[in-house]
Amino acid sequence: MKILVLEPRGFCAGVERAIRIVDLALEVYGPPIYVRKEIVHNQRVVDDLRQRGAVFVEETDLIPKGNRVVMSAHGVGPQVIKRAQQAGLEVIDATCPLVAKVHIEVQRFVRKGYRIILIGHRGHDEVIGTMSESPGAVMLVTNTEEAEAIQIPGNPPLVVLTQTTLSVDDCTRIMEILRRRFPRLETPPKEDICYATTNRQEAVKQAVPLIDLLLVVGSVNSSNATRLVEVARSRGVPSHLIDSAADIQVEWMDGVDCVGLTAGASTPEISVQEVVEVLKRRFGAVSAEPFQTAQEDVVFKLPTELQQRDPEWFRRRAAGQGAPG
Repeated sequence: MKILVLEPRGFCAGVERAIRIVDLALEVYGPPIYVRKEIVHNQRVVDDLRQRGAVFVEETDLIPKGNRVVMSAHGVGPQVIKRAQQAGLEVIDATCPLVAKVHIEVQRFVRKGYRIILIGHRGHDEVIGTMSESPGAVMLVTNTEEAEAIQIPGNPPLVVLTQTTLSVDDCTRIMEILRRRFPRLETPPKEDICYATTNRQEAVKQAVPLIDLLLVVGSVNSSNATRLVEVARSRGVPSHLIDSAADIQVEWMDGVDCVGLTAGASTPEISVQEVVEVLKRRFGAVSAEPFQTAQEDVVFKLPTELQQRDPEWFRRRAAGQGAPG
């Protein structure tokens, strides 16, 4: 059996930045550092940071006054930040810059009097945060059926925005329906689905003709990891989302000559390599070959107060050398 290890995979620039923000806050200020929600949707990452002194809470009102709180990479509405500041908390914002871009688009279009159709997954942290920018002006569409059914009272100017971690194919189908129903619908100058989501889905699409099975390493609440499973299945290749190598089931391997292996944008590389080792040891894989479809060199700056504390991290990331340590 052969393993094709897809590239790019794993951490994107926004996830690296968010994790480093918590890392550095712990180093500079010492524990506890509070984090609202999961910093990224990966249980291994969350557990590791918890062991180092990060305290994860559902809401900021659970945090004692005078502490620091990191807002997760998925973004929050302005009222969450305001409430934290009013409660005497120091806020460190780890929102992915590509998610923040969508928030800014909401603000900009609302000021111009637009109604906004947001394509996304109901209940996802990113969608909740985006809609919180202007709840009365943003209407959520989650699938093609809702795109066909949505009604817009009056005749306001309309714009469509999207969650950053959607299926590119699903989003295209929904967008086609919305454009047919609302010919005057506008879109931002640059699409909202992030580069990492697009690249990882494209790698799966190109690998599908070569593999008998796809394993996606990622937590069950990771939207972008779940989309990778869906991309493979929609093209007729069995695919499974696994949090770790322990989740692999023996029956999946029956008749499999080539396994594709990838990871969601919030999955650490160590989890992928552990899967490779298990496939070799337990299932007789004889090789693990890279399958690269794109290169990524995106770097996002840390918040100013933390970047000044860690200029070496930013210098190395900007040079494409990876984070120190």
